[in-house]
Amino acid sequence: MEEQDENIKFTISDELIDKVEHLVDSKNNEGVLELLNEYHHADIAEILGDLTTEQSTFIIKLLDSDITSEILMEMDEDDREKVLATLSTKEIAEEIEELDTDDAADMIAELPEERQEAVIAQIEDQEHKAEIQELLTYDEDTAGGLMAKELVRVKENWTVTECVKEMRAQAENVTRVHSIYVVDGEEKLIGRLSLKDLLIASPRAHISTVYIPKVDYVDVNEDAEEVAKIMQKYDLEAIPVVDENKVLLGRITIDDIVDVIREEAEKDYQLAAGITQDVEADDSILQLTRARLPWLFLGLIGGIGAFLIMEGFIDIFKEYTVLFFFTPLIAAMAGNVGVQSSAIIVQGLANDDVKGSINSRLIKEMLLAALNGFILAIFLFLFVWITKGELVTALAISVSLVAVIIIAGLIGTFVPLFLDKKGIDPAIATGPFITTSNDIFGILIYFWIAKLIIGI
Repeated sequence: MEEQDENIKFTISDELIDKVEHLVDSKNNEGVLELLNEYHHADIAEILGDLTTEQSTFIIKLLDSDITSEILMEMDEDDREKVLATLSTKEIAEEIEELDTDDAADMIAELPEERQEAVIAQIEDQEHKAEIQELLTYDEDTAGGLMAKELVRVKENWTVTECVKEMRAQAENVTRVHSIYVVDGEEKLIGRLSLKDLLIASPRAHISTVYIPKVDYVDVNEDAEEVAKIMQKYDLEAIPVVDENKVLLGRITIDDIVDVIREEAEKDYQLAAGITQDVEADDSILQLTRARLPWLFLGLIGGIGAFLIMEGFIDIFKEYTVLFFFTPLIAAMAGNVGVQSSAIIVQGLANDDVKGSINSRLIKEMLLAALNGFILAIFLFLFVWITKGELVTALAISVSLVAVIIIAGLIGTFVPLFLDKKGIDPAIATGPFITTSNDIFGILIYFWIAKLIIGI
């Protein structure tokens, strides 16, 4: 794809949306073209998000495919699905042919299975078609599912003159040339080529004497999250993808990795909030219920557990009713500390910052929790003693708070580390699971220590 020349607009106003709707509804083709010509394709995609499917389709059919293909890729997935459903397989194929292979494969993968083959059959560029079909064979959460086939590759036995000629031909199909990859006679990746070295080299020199052997790469079956970590760590704008024989297959660019990072962050945020499925605000009530209900049910079970624990200590309530009124405080502190601890560990695991053994982490968290708990307990002790005038009760509540905070910190640290070791997404440990478990343990520890100190 060629670079777009549109001006970048940062705000899409209601007045603009109303103007576009009026022009579309009145079938003022020239007015629509003149107005939208001032906007970047990402801005136009945002505008279409506020229009009806019929209005969006009208604009997509009105504009040229080299622009609309980019607009479609920028649109919200649900909105894009509705627009594509109104287009013929031939029209979709025309959009596909304007896209890079990775985006083309993504768009086709979103179509119903019965339409996928029909659209692919309409693609006239046979090489483009073959490359898209190859990409569709890879899992979407792997390097193969992220990569694009468009890249610039040169062979080590070429001269600089031959190399420049071939690069010019290849670059026509590449949106941005981040790197020049060097392969041998069997198409195996052996290095990369510096543009500076190429420019100052003798025209008769062979690439084998100029290229840089050191090059980062990923296997085609590498997990997408691991690819993102590698590119983040080494600040790469693009990375080549190879198969088990190190044959160069394609490349992954930073824009695709940004999408992976965003999607993973959204998934982790939903898990932390107790939502077990990938859902959006516009999904149906049934879909949202299925996503939310499991953790709400867990919270209900936890509440019943807390009730049974409190019922077992009813004798304390009869004589020391003040303990009952501090129960929410203890439960809240346990939940908060647990979420804080687990959130730090989950973030560290995501960034590969968690080093050392689990035991060392638990010891550090225990010392941290003890310090925080001691400071908070002093304040709570003075508050209870001054307001209630009961020294033993104040001591029981404050000591319980320290113990609860330490246990909550240990649970919040251990659970995500344990889940990560077992190959389970540790983000699940920052949500209702930790809060509920710490509520139950916190209340149990609170009444047990209080009963021990008071002597009932």
